[in-house]
Amino acid sequence: MSGSLPIGALGRLAWRNLWRNYRRTLVMLLAIAVGVWAMIFMTALMRGMVDQMIEDGIAALPGYVQVHHPSYRDDPSIANRIPEPDAAFSAALDTPDVMAWTARVRVPAMVSSERDSRGVTLLGVDPAGEIALGFDTEDIVAGRWLDGPDDSGLVVGRKLLERLETDLGKRVVLMSQDPNNDIADRGFRVVGVYRASLPVLEETFVYAGKTRVQTMLGITAQVSEIAVSGRDYRNVDGLVAAVSAAADSEAEVVPWMELDSYLDSMLRVMDGFVLVWMVVVFVALSFGLVNTLMMAVFERIREFGLMQALGMKPRAIMFQVLLESLMLLTLGLLIGNILAVASVLPLSGGMDLGVVAEGMEMMGAAAVLYPALKTGDVLLANAVVIILGIVTSLLPAWRASRYRPVEAIAKT
Repeated sequence: MSGSLPIGALGRLAWRNLWRNYRRTLVMLLAIAVGVWAMIFMTALMRGMVDQMIEDGIAALPGYVQVHHPSYRDDPSIANRIPEPDAAFSAALDTPDVMAWTARVRVPAMVSSERDSRGVTLLGVDPAGEIALGFDTEDIVAGRWLDGPDDSGLVVGRKLLERLETDLGKRVVLMSQDPNNDIADRGFRVVGVYRASLPVLEETFVYAGKTRVQTMLGITAQVSEIAVSGRDYRNVDGLVAAVSAAADSEAEVVPWMELDSYLDSMLRVMDGFVLVWMVVVFVALSFGLVNTLMMAVFERIREFGLMQALGMKPRAIMFQVLLESLMLLTLGLLIGNILAVASVLPLSGGMDLGVVAEGMEMMGAAAVLYPALKTGDVLLANAVVIILGIVTSLLPAWRASRYRPVEAIAKT
């Protein structure tokens, strides 16, 4: 047994010892597998909820990056506007990082029906650009979407339609301020009603043709913002660089994290919570693992003493106990990963949480939850289990290697 450790022989011995008390091994395997399943499954649910809240929030902006007048975020009035993008801007954004972009007039407004009035955000849009950026025409539940920038109709949300106590085809009046701070108003006919994943958005935004809104406000070839969509909302540095190079030097280019600090904070908290959640779950499991291994060590005191008397080094005994722990952890991980994947994949089409829809809305989440099984989360869960499992196994392994042969053999 001198020199290097006989890993092959110790591995075979560790595997046999693992199944000497198969009931205890099976119970521990079940505990580890259930713990791993819980870590991955619950993380997938939470990750899916947070991702959806962030994506819905970005869709409400919308876009991963926005271009504004430097004063627009402090005072979102039409006075702080920028020139409408030209062909050079479009050519500069022809990069792999950019999926789509559009320009819009976005101002605070008041919409009035014959029965009620509400404060809203008026979006003067290019309908085709909005669709390219992510607006789903399937969300139009009544009427139609806008035909073009000069469409004279108005598209409103379901909740707003209820609040105004009006209906499709009825006329409403929109009022806002023009660049001279005078009241600008215009009558629009409601031609479409949309639904949103978050009902609060249905009371916030109304859509009209960009040209019509520009005419109403008395501006020409000018907009409030340019919204740009990319491929990965977590990594927008390349997109910001591309947009900054294309935009006017005096314009402000802002990623979504600065536009909505709440969503950014939520993403950061979620990333930290995943690790804390996994550590807490496995720390609870580690007590059972240590207890199981310690019991196995106490039952085999004479065996360890005899092995040392025959020439096995203490470090070989310690390595053998660690191998038994590693095998137990690996089997538990395999079963837990299979259970987690088998649980999450059937739910990838969405979980209908309509029963608690009101509570989900208060949290800013949609009533349908799409679990997100991330490779990084699975790898993190496996790493946490292996690292903490080995750490908690060091005490039993060290204890097994410290018995003196004569005293250990004499144990009954």
